Amino acid sequence: MIHSNPDLRKKLLLAIKKSQGTLENVTKMIEQNEACGDIGQQLSSAIGLLRTASIDLMKNHLICCGTNALSHKNPKKSHEFVEEFARIWDVSTRK
Repeated sequence: MIHSNPDLRKKLLLAIKKSQGTLENVTKMIEQNEACGDIGQQLSSAIGLLRTASIDLMKNHLICCGTNALSHKNPKKSHEFVEEFARIWDVSTRK
């Protein structure tokens, strides 16, 4: 849970806000017909910010929720967590 890790919460919010600002800048750059290379660089920056935020969130999910689910006496809880994490991983690694 993010609320149990205030430092991560701040870090994620900062990354999301930075990526939103970068994407707003990209929109303006496209509207103003700016150079493709400059636009591409800004898009890559936003993607990098979001990718890092996603990885940090997944790590926290494993530590916080995974530890509880995988040590649960009910094997169904462990299985559900593994399936959930696999779905998250699949979506986050698609190209």
